[in-house]
Amino acid sequence: MASTVEAEFAAAVAPFRGEVIAHCYRMLGSLTDAEDVVQESWLRAWQAWPGFEPRLDDRERSVRAWLYRIATNRCLTFLGRAARRELPTAVTPAEAEEVRWLEPLPGDRMAYADRLDPAERLVAWESVELAFLVALQHLPPRQRAALLLREVLGYSAAETAGLLDTSVASVNSALQRARLLRERPAPDRNTPETAELARRYAAAWEAGDVDAIVAMLAEDARYSMPPLPEWYAGRAAIREFLVTGPLTHRWRFLATNANGMPAFATYMWDGAAHVPMGLDVLTVRGGVVHEVVSFLDADFAEFGLPRRIDGEPG
Repeated sequence: MASTVEAEFAAAVAPFRGEVIAHCYRMLGSLTDAEDVVQESWLRAWQAWPGFEPRLDDRERSVRAWLYRIATNRCLTFLGRAARRELPTAVTPAEAEEVRWLEPLPGDRMAYADRLDPAERLVAWESVELAFLVALQHLPPRQRAALLLREVLGYSAAETAGLLDTSVASVNSALQRARLLRERPAPDRNTPETAELARRYAAAWEAGDVDAIVAMLAEDARYSMPPLPEWYAGRAAIREFLVTGPLTHRWRFLATNANGMPAFATYMWDGAAHVPMGLDVLTVRGGVVHEVVSFLDADFAEFGLPRRIDGEPG
């Protein structure tokens, strides 16, 4: 009997695990924290499963909403005891000692979006862009949850109020303040032009061609390397940093995807092999690179990337 109930539970919740992890990642700004929260949420769901009564006319939607209710409330509890996550460009040097850093999201963690219709898929990808995530972190947790449940997941105001144990008026008030986050320029994604720019960017790094790199940057481009608090703004400052630091070494770049944007695993030649240094995520708009975030603590294994590349530099 127990095995039958367990199998029923597993079959009912399995289709939603990927999207719930993505939801918790948006809430928390960390894949590591999101997976921990979802693991805890699944345990709570399993414990409550015998008493759960989904609607007979729409069982799948009932299960999905129930899981989002549990996971969202676990996120809110987690956020009550955790500092918000940031990027260096969003904090002052004094604040850098107290914040935690945003983590990148491997593109394959959004595989669930392939099942969505085109409009929903676009919203799902836009909601994991770095600029949106940084802005989310500045919302109070319950406003953050209201925005995501309404604008990203498509729940009605009444449904969102039920999931958050609050009133429709409170949801609408939170949403009115939170919607300002959506008014931002969208980056270029999944276009041949962006792919070609990314290819040329990697080639310029591997060739040590600082002029080519800088030519692909916007005038007001930003370059940061969390967890280091320092960051650089503008072509001149970025160029000076590159020629006096990273470009004194030889590099190999492997293309990947993070947060729906072109990204590269970067490997520095150490005299014997190319060793991992960081995951560079590019924000491209209008055919130029507006921001590079090099996540120095990124877990290459999460992205299916090698720990080192043997062989002489090219």
